[in-house]
Amino acid sequence: MNYKHLHYFWTVLRTGSIARASAELHLTPQTLSGQIKLLEDRIGKPLLRRVGRGVEPTDTGRMVQRFADEIFTLGSALTDALRTDQPADAHGSLRVGIVDSVHKSIACHVLEPALTHPVGRLVCQEGKLTALLAELAVHRLDLVISDVPMPQGLSVKAYTHLLGSTDVSFFAAPALLGREGLTVRKARARFPHCLEALPFLMPSEGTALRPRLDAWFRNTGLAPRVVAEFDDGALTKAFGRQGCGVFAGPTVLAQEIEAQYQVAALGTATNLVEEFYAISIERRISNPAVATITAAARRDLFRVG
Repeated sequence: MNYKHLHYFWTVLRTGSIARASAELHLTPQTLSGQIKLLEDRIGKPLLRRVGRGVEPTDTGRMVQRFADEIFTLGSALTDALRTDQPADAHGSLRVGIVDSVHKSIACHVLEPALTHPVGRLVCQEGKLTALLAELAVHRLDLVISDVPMPQGLSVKAYTHLLGSTDVSFFAAPALLGREGLTVRKARARFPHCLEALPFLMPSEGTALRPRLDAWFRNTGLAPRVVAEFDDGALTKAFGRQGCGVFAGPTVLAQEIEAQYQVAALGTATNLVEEFYAISIERRISNPAVATITAAARRDLFRVG
């Protein structure tokens, strides 16, 4: 595959049109279109289709775009690392990437030992898994905390270590239950069927919990009345606190969620779990700081196995 052609295709999608990409790449629109046509001929399928004055990817184009995101994000991270004068660990820091879909409280509990043990300064950054793995690959991060294992097929040499898992519970504000003619006691007695009588705040497509929730609802024969979908777990809980709907959260944080968001746990789906992982460049963890926080998470926070 010609990676220059792939970069042209990726730039068109990033900028939203062939005209804007042409200006950025200093090419004529005709030349750029021709180069992308060569890429389509090489792949054997169309990658773009016109929508108004812009373009959007075909199904094949979306798949190619995901790989291109990984390739060029990693290349950018490598370039930045080579431009850095000081070694990444010059200040004795523990640099951790946190996937943006991981519950903030989970991340806090996992990393808390880094502040109570002599592991150096804790430096955290949040982002998408692919971008964080690119930073890990060039040693700008020591560890990535994720709610999914490392995807297969990435050209990043890293290893996934299971921290543990937790059941999922469902929470609702008492005011919401009152509007539906329920009390906390009645809702708990009718769990899980009470979920069909209440509006539901669903994690959006692409989050780790969504397919598991969908499967659990199918298996239990329930059809929740979804009123909103969210990428951000904290925003979901904020809407839940206002009585907008029921939401799901990790059972390990149930008491904390109830106290912070003034909601009540309605019940626990013991066959529905969330898993959390540490991703590092080490097959067997030897970094003392990483070993400290992974051991504490397995011992004190999660169930393992």
